[in-house]
Amino acid sequence: MSTRTVWRQALKQLAEHRTDVLHLDLSRVRFVDMAGATDLAVAAQRLPEGQRIVLYRPPAHLPRILELFWPGMAEIEVAA
Repeated sequence: MSTRTVWRQALKQLAEHRTDVLHLDLSRVRFVDMAGATDLAVAAQRLPEGQRIVLYRPPAHLPRILELFWPGMAEIEVAA
């Protein structure tokens, strides 16, 4: 809860960049709860067509949550 405002602001700032690929390094993030995953999915769904977010080193559970609740979402890619 204490970091949700910061998370939402970071996603808003990310979406303001006008590039096809938005890079998000999550290597220092240990946990993203369901509300945070929802914020990420909603932000990705609001991107202009052709734009996507690439997640680098997200917490292991986050890709599973995204695939479970938003299967096949093309706007989010997880980099190996």
